[in-house]
Amino acid sequence: MLDVLVIGGGNAALCAALTAREAGASVLLLESAPREWRGGNSIHTRNIRCSHDAPQDVLTEAYPEEEFWQDLLKVTGGKTREPLTRLVIRQSATCRGWMRQHGVHFQPSLSGTLHLSRTNAFFMGGGKALVNAYYRSADQLGVQVRYDTPVARLELDGDRFVAAHTAQGERIAAKVCVVASGGFESNREWLREAWGQNARGEWPADQFAVRGTRFNMGVLLKDLLAQGADSIGDATQAHMVAIDARAPLYDGGICTRVDCVSLGIMVNRNGQRFYDEGEDFWPKRYAIWGRLVAQQPGQVGHCVIDAKAVGRFMPPVFKGVQADTLPELAALLGLTGDSAANFLKTVADYNAACRVGTFDHAVLDDCHTEGMTPAKTHWARPIDTAPFYGYTLKPGVTFTYLGLWIDEHAAVHFGGQPSANLFAAGEVMAGNVLGQGYTAGVGMTIGTVFGRIAGASAARAVKAAAVAATASAGVELAGA
Repeated sequence: MLDVLVIGGGNAALCAALTAREAGASVLLLESAPREWRGGNSIHTRNIRCSHDAPQDVLTEAYPEEEFWQDLLKVTGGKTREPLTRLVIRQSATCRGWMRQHGVHFQPSLSGTLHLSRTNAFFMGGGKALVNAYYRSADQLGVQVRYDTPVARLELDGDRFVAAHTAQGERIAAKVCVVASGGFESNREWLREAWGQNARGEWPADQFAVRGTRFNMGVLLKDLLAQGADSIGDATQAHMVAIDARAPLYDGGICTRVDCVSLGIMVNRNGQRFYDEGEDFWPKRYAIWGRLVAQQPGQVGHCVIDAKAVGRFMPPVFKGVQADTLPELAALLGLTGDSAANFLKTVADYNAACRVGTFDHAVLDDCHTEGMTPAKTHWARPIDTAPFYGYTLKPGVTFTYLGLWIDEHAAVHFGGQPSANLFAAGEVMAGNVLGQGYTAGVGMTIGTVFGRIAGASAARAVKAAAVAATASAGVELAGA
C-alpha cells in the first residue's frame, strides 16, 4: 500500500511530499489542475517572510523572532494561536537552506518593494520558478505526481484516514494523508453564502475577483468539516486585496494590485473617504483594503493621487485615468452629481487638514491630518499638483482563513483529539495563524513550515504503523 498521499499541488503540498519522500516514504501527489496550471496560488507569489538575527545573503540587517511575532500580532489583532505562530516564525529562520537544496534560488528585493529587503527573501523567477524547482526535485526523488485529479471526498474511519475518492470515481488508499488542497476562495457559491446580503440589498461576493487559481474550491475542507473535523476561523476573513477593477476573474496575480493607496486617498462611489490610508507600512496593510472596499457601496473604491506620488510606488500593469483637474478626474472615475460634489469637498477638506512635516515614505513620518475623520496618520500631503490620477479598485480574494484546526505536528483534530494519520498544511490550516489581516510573504512561510512539518509527521506515522503492525504480527505468532 502507498505510504503517503498528498492532496494538493502548491507550495505546502510540495514541501510535504518532498519531506516525506526524503524520510523514506513512498509518496503520491494529486494535483486537481492540469499540468500547465499546476502550483495553485504559489505560482503568483514572489517572496517568503523569514526571521533572522543578522544579515543573511539577500536579507539585510536583522528581523528577530519577537519583531516578527509583534508584526503578526498587530495585523491579526490577536486572532492567532501563539504557539503555532511562534513555531512558524522560528522555523522560518532555517527553511531557506532546505529550499535551496531543492533548486530554489533567491535574489535581493526589487526597487519599489517597500520595506521588504530586511524581512522577505524574494524567489528568483518568482513563484512559478519555485514551483517548477520543487516539481523537478520531486521527480528526481521518485515522488509520483498525477494532474487533473481532483479529490471529491475522503473516506475516514472515525478520525483515521482510509482512502481518497477522486472526482473520476477512483479510490486511492494510503497509510497516511496530507491535505494541502487550499482554501475555498475559488468557490463563488461558498463565498456568496459566507458573505451573505448586506443592508443595501447587495451580495458583496458577487463582485469579488479571485487573484489566484480557479481550482481552490474548498471541496475537502467542506468534506472534513462535515465529517467532524475541528475548525478554526471566520468564513469571511481572507487575504483580500483591493485590486484594479479591470482585473480578470481568475489568476490576475500580483500585477493587478495597486500600491499607491498610502500615497493618496481612497474614496467610495459616494466620493467619501472611509479609512486611514497611512495607518502603517504598505506591506503590513495592503491586504486589509480588499475587505474595506467590499464593505463599501457597490464594492468599489477609487484611489486618487497627484503628480507628487508618481515614481514612488511599483507601477501597476493597467494605467490609471489621468486628468488635469479634479472635476475632470471625478468624471473619469464615474463620479457624477452628488458623488462628484462630495469628492471635491472630500479632497478640499483633506488638503486643508494636512499637516506636512518631513515626508518620507520609508518611515512612519510626521505628515498627518488634523481634525478630520478618518485621519490619515502618515504620508499625508495635499492632492494639489496636476496631473491627477485615479484607479478604480474592487476586492480580490487571495485565500480564505476558515480552516482545519491542527496541532504543532500538523495533525487534524476531531473533537479535540489529533488524528494519527491525517495531516494538513497550507491555506487549509492558515487560519490557525491568520485569524484576520496579513503581512507580506507570511502565506508562503506558513505553507513552507507546515508543509515540511506535515511531511515529517506523515513519514513518522508510516513508521509507527509499521512498528505497530510488526508487534501485532509477533503477538499473533506467539499465540498460535
